[in-house]
Amino acid sequence: MEIDIYSLDRVTTLLGLFLLAIGYHAISSVLAWRRLRAFPGPLFASFSYLWVIRASQTGHIHRTLLAEVDKHGTTTIRVGPNELLTGNPDVIRRITAARSRYRRSDWYRLHRLIPGQDSMLTTLDVAEHDWLKAKTAPGYTGKDVPSLEVTIDSVLLNLVSKLRAKYAANPSLPRSGANVKPLLDLARTASYFTLDSITQLAFDQNFGFLDSETDVYGHLVMLDEMARKAMVFTTAPPFIGRIVSSTPFRRLVDFLVKPENRAGIFRILPITRAIVAKRYGPEAPRQNDMLGSFVAHGLSEAQANNEAVLQVMAGSDTTATWIRATMLYILSSPRVYRRLQDEIDAGVRNGMISSTVISSAEATALPYLQAVLWEGLRIHPPASSMSFKVVPPEGDIIDGKFVPGGTRTGTMVEVAMRMKDVFGDDADVYRPERWLEADKEKEVEMRKTVDLVFSYGRYGCAGKLVAHMEAAKVVVELLRSFNFQLAYPEKPWDSVNFAVFLQRNLWVAVSLRD
Repeated sequence: MEIDIYSLDRVTTLLGLFLLAIGYHAISSVLAWRRLRAFPGPLFASFSYLWVIRASQTGHIHRTLLAEVDKHGTTTIRVGPNELLTGNPDVIRRITAARSRYRRSDWYRLHRLIPGQDSMLTTLDVAEHDWLKAKTAPGYTGKDVPSLEVTIDSVLLNLVSKLRAKYAANPSLPRSGANVKPLLDLARTASYFTLDSITQLAFDQNFGFLDSETDVYGHLVMLDEMARKAMVFTTAPPFIGRIVSSTPFRRLVDFLVKPENRAGIFRILPITRAIVAKRYGPEAPRQNDMLGSFVAHGLSEAQANNEAVLQVMAGSDTTATWIRATMLYILSSPRVYRRLQDEIDAGVRNGMISSTVISSAEATALPYLQAVLWEGLRIHPPASSMSFKVVPPEGDIIDGKFVPGGTRTGTMVEVAMRMKDVFGDDADVYRPERWLEADKEKEVEMRKTVDLVFSYGRYGCAGKLVAHMEAAKVVVELLRSFNFQLAYPEKPWDSVNFAVFLQRNLWVAVSLRD
């Protein structure tokens, strides 16, 4: 029998290539493991991204990360071959400080909404980021928007009016006939309120979410779909993220998606472009809204459009999550509900709360309200974005261990929010009273820690003031005018986490207060 020497050569070659690939993978895995071997975490995560991808798709990655931290008794864990996540407040501040040598990783580019164009959220250029933040700050803080608070009040009054007219039963009448009111989805309603507020502040016109009581342009449905898909790419190997965020790839996707199938932000984009274009037209008048401030401070038309889109995406649903989560915890805690409503009623009687809508200054003066809001933000941070930064070339020391330069290090704010040495042994419990019991030094420490929800330093959230204002006003005005009861206390809502929380079906029965 004659042996085909050429077939043997092919088999030998293929076998050699296979063994070479196995050897390369084995060596790469060992090298990857060695690089960050001092940090605990799932063994599989030391040489593969599959663990973190799988964790990200459960919809409860924050719980998975908290469990890993508890398991290893540390604040910093390894979640990938070249990735660490830390919940150490001091480390988070060092990473994001104004003079930090850490730089944003390519992870941020995955959040581009317009192909090839960066916003303050997505740019990797530190100088560009700092310039944009400085130029947009007068708009976000209200310095250039004198009607900022009045604008929020007008949207809130519309919300209260809607609840009175359609959802609030009269407690002094039998629950029958016209006094049987539909249940209210407080989760959706919170989103409608924040979307109308931010678009009114940004463009001096809102998109009518509250008036229509619908998901205008399919924005919320699209947000759900985008968040789920984006979470895969933000946890995948970095080279995949670079491909997906590249301009050619994004343009290809835009080309393949038919206009009639576009929803959410992709239907809102043409609207914001048209609004922005008018502000840059010949003899366009200066308007005292956020967009007007951006124009006045020298943003180009493209830059203003990018920031406008960012406002709609980033400036609405995270604040809505803060509002609805805080309301859920209030409604689930009779002691808290009663005490907060008593404080509001006393404020109205004593003239400490305005007759129409509580002012921001008045809200700040209500100690239990502030405790409830800070505790809501702490126990349920509105987002759990990993926000990977790159360790500087010289490396760093985290939790007493050396981290090589080039390592991607992200944050776990949910871990920082549960630290017992900051918040007490019952840090896992929603208890606003901890803020009133703390001495001044401890209160400052707790506030500084919870403030990390809005990031810190160079990368601190530009819209923090608006978020605080909206949350305080909504909670007060809802509890001033109405009583709420959870419709389904055994399963109060549907909530999943894909970096941002997607929450629906927080059904409540509403009644007018006596």
